[in-house]
Amino acid sequence: MLSKQEIRELIWRKLEEGNIALFPRPVYGRIPNFKGAEEAALNLVKCKEFENAEIIKVNPDSPQYKVREIALRHKKKVLVPTPRLRGDFFLLDPSRISPSDIPRASRISGFEKYGIRISLEDIVRVDFMVAGSVAVDINGNRVGKGEGYSELEFAILRELGKVDENTPIATTVHDVQIVDEIPSEPFDVPVDIIATPSRLIRVNRKREKPKGIYLEYLSKQKIDNTPLLREYLKKRGYNSM
Repeated sequence: MLSKQEIRELIWRKLEEGNIALFPRPVYGRIPNFKGAEEAALNLVKCKEFENAEIIKVNPDSPQYKVREIALRHKKKVLVPTPRLRGDFFLLDPSRISPSDIPRASRISGFEKYGIRISLEDIVRVDFMVAGSVAVDINGNRVGKGEGYSELEFAILRELGKVDENTPIATTVHDVQIVDEIPSEPFDVPVDIIATPSRLIRVNRKREKPKGIYLEYLSKQKIDNTPLLREYLKKRGYNSM
C-alpha cells in the first residue's frame, strides 16, 4: 500500500500532467481544484442528505466553491471555517445575502463580508458536512493535503455535540482522485458520499468516525500554530499543552 504522501504526490502529478487541474496552480500542496468541479457539485446536491439538510458545513477550498454557492441558492445555511482554523467559523445565511451577491459570498474573500462570525459554542447542530480531498477510496478513506484541519474541525464539532457518527460527510473530487486504498489512522475522518463529475458514490464505509480530539496525535507545535484549537483546549483545562 502506498503511503498517504505517496498518494498525494501521485494525484497531484496526475492532475497537473493530465491538465485536469485548475487555478490555483500548481496544485501540489493544495486541496486541488479540478475541471468538472461544478459538475461534481451538481451531482452532490442530488443526494437526499443534501436535500434534507438545513445547515451544511463546507471546507473553504477552491474546488468546493460551487458546493457553497449551490447550497446558498438552495436556501441552505453554510458554515465555513477560517482557513487553517485561525479564527472562528462564519455562517453564510442566504436570507441575509442577495442572490446577486451569492457568488462573492461563496468565495474565501467573501466570508467575512457576507458571513456572520460565530463562535464554536454558538454553532447549531450541523446536518451535512463536505470535506475537500486530495484522494479518496471506495471505503470512504480520504487524504487531504496533510495538515489535518478537516480532522480537527470534525473532532471539535463532535466533542461539542454539533455532529455525531450519523452526520453524513461527503467530498467532491475528479474521478482520477479515487484510488484503490488509503491507509487510515484513528483520527482520520471517513466520508460517506463521493461526488465526481460523472457519478455519485455511496461508499462501503468500514470505520467509525472519530469520537473527538485525540491529543496523543497532536504535537505542541501543531496546537500552538492552530489558534482555534489552542483556545478550545485552553477553555477545557488543557493549559499545560
